[in-house]
Amino acid sequence: MQSSAIAFSPSSSLSTHPRKLPGVGFNPLSAPSPARQRFGNGFTVSSSTRSLGPISCSLKQNGWVSSPNPGVPEPESDGVLVRAAPESVGGPEESPKSKPFADTLVLGTLFGLWYLFNIYFNIYNKQVLKAFHYPMTVTLVQFAVGTVLVTTMWTLNLYKRPKISGAQLVAILPLALVHTLGNLFTNMSLGKVAVSFTHTIKAMEPFFSVVLSAMFLGEFPTLWVVSSLVPIVGGVGLASMTEASFNWPGFWSAMASNLTNQSRNVLSKKFMVKKEESLDNITLFSIITIMSFFLMAPAAILTEGIKFTPSSLQAAGVNVNQLYSRSLIAALCFHAYQQVSYMILQRVSPVTHSVGNCVKRVVVIVTSVIFFRTPVSPINSLGTGIALAGVFLYSRVKRIKPKPKVA
Repeated sequence: MQSSAIAFSPSSSLSTHPRKLPGVGFNPLSAPSPARQRFGNGFTVSSSTRSLGPISCSLKQNGWVSSPNPGVPEPESDGVLVRAAPESVGGPEESPKSKPFADTLVLGTLFGLWYLFNIYFNIYNKQVLKAFHYPMTVTLVQFAVGTVLVTTMWTLNLYKRPKISGAQLVAILPLALVHTLGNLFTNMSLGKVAVSFTHTIKAMEPFFSVVLSAMFLGEFPTLWVVSSLVPIVGGVGLASMTEASFNWPGFWSAMASNLTNQSRNVLSKKFMVKKEESLDNITLFSIITIMSFFLMAPAAILTEGIKFTPSSLQAAGVNVNQLYSRSLIAALCFHAYQQVSYMILQRVSPVTHSVGNCVKRVVVIVTSVIFFRTPVSPINSLGTGIALAGVFLYSRVKRIKPKPKVA
């Protein structure tokens, strides 16, 4: 965690009534140096004759930033300047230009990992589902691996273990339920149709987001948002009509995934609204993963039975070691890309994250077509391109706020 530095320093340009010096002659070379006193908590207190203006604090992305309030006249100062001292006294200070460059480098690395983990997840997950036609069991394995990772991080204090109340668990339960269904429907679609087609259909997520937000939150879209949905729906329809791997189970599974995933977003706004009960995104996702595992386990066992044992796989003629290794890689990438996605969301605005998600979908579609050599017709490519262009347009017009009505 980046430590927040608090600096209180007045601006000399704001002082309209500078303090007059005594009539005695003043020699700056003979003036005593300001007295300094350092405390154990790293703060340095030094006396100063400069005025201390009113302080206004605002929360920025990189910490608290304090600045004088220009709208209030400066009162008389008590002659004390308080400034936060760096933790390592005497060390070289970081250049102002190096910090933005380092932040950009970290953000670019996170975006690269987000895309890379997503590509590997879709490729290995598709290979597993082609050889092992039990999507509920595959989904259960992914939640199980995520549960092990989360509990390991909490046990080793790699991430702070949260304190969850019963009321919070009740509020999170609907989120976990739709999260479980969303990933299950995605795996069902990937097992039926091509990876590129599943992600083309999932480009309709903004459409479901707008409809559900209007129905349950009363958030009605602007004309610009509605206009951006037209190419999304039209492009998905055009791509579906010309898709070589098209079948109705795969199509409706992907559509159901859109519905449940966007329901999760709407529910998170509806139920997790109290500040004292709010959780950061990574902690919330970790808790949802564990709850999804316990929700998925009985359903998978009762519906598909225990099919993941070596004897069952050998009886079905499946390469056990290959299936296990690919399932493990897919599950690790599944959890990793979602964790990285939330890390990015903590650093950028939702609009920027949405644009990055649109680019990620393009990258996944292109790489899956190349890797699996999926046959794609020109009209199919056109439909996919129109849909993705609509998603990009949607992410841009979401920032346009409607003009307030004049009474």
